[in-house]
Amino acid sequence: MLNLKSDSNPAWVRAATDDLDTLLIDHVHCEKKAASTALSLVNRYPDRTLLVDHMIAHAQEELEHFALVMGHVKERGIVLRRDTPDPYVNRLLEHARSAEPGRLLDALLVAALIEARSCERFQLLIDALPDGDLRDLFDGLMPSEARHYAMFMNLAREYYPADEVDARLDELAAAEADIVRELPNEPRMHG
Repeated sequence: MLNLKSDSNPAWVRAATDDLDTLLIDHVHCEKKAASTALSLVNRYPDRTLLVDHMIAHAQEELEHFALVMGHVKERGIVLRRDTPDPYVNRLLEHARSAEPGRLLDALLVAALIEARSCERFQLLIDALPDGDLRDLFDGLMPSEARHYAMFMNLAREYYPADEVDARLDELAAAEADIVRELPNEPRMHG
């Protein structure tokens, strides 16, 4: 369903659960960036009404998630640090086209793959963590990630022929799998 071509390395789960504070800081920034990405799509494609409507709702939901995760950060007494570049996302974006007509398709598919990887990693965290607040947090967020993945895929298919979407998704998913295999397994959502 998620079109991921590789599983996360089990070493990532160990790194993430060994440093949950760093994982939460990274995740709060991920939620913020997801909202920002949605708004940048509204700015770039204001004439695509369906896209705009979905991105407004998406940005609002991501900001709600930002506030939710930030609440857990505060409860744990963690001081939020400045955001740092996300090597996973930056490397994935290197494979995205920057000119139309492929730019929008790639933006939607990259977003879908990021949501899919987040969904997979939430499930890994749910399976690894004992009962408690953080497990409940990830369990509550995981269905949203799956829904966001489906939304981006549906939008791609709304604006592009299905065979073009499928072919490009296959290419980007292969690149994403290579990136995930090469990551250093840091306590980051996509690290």
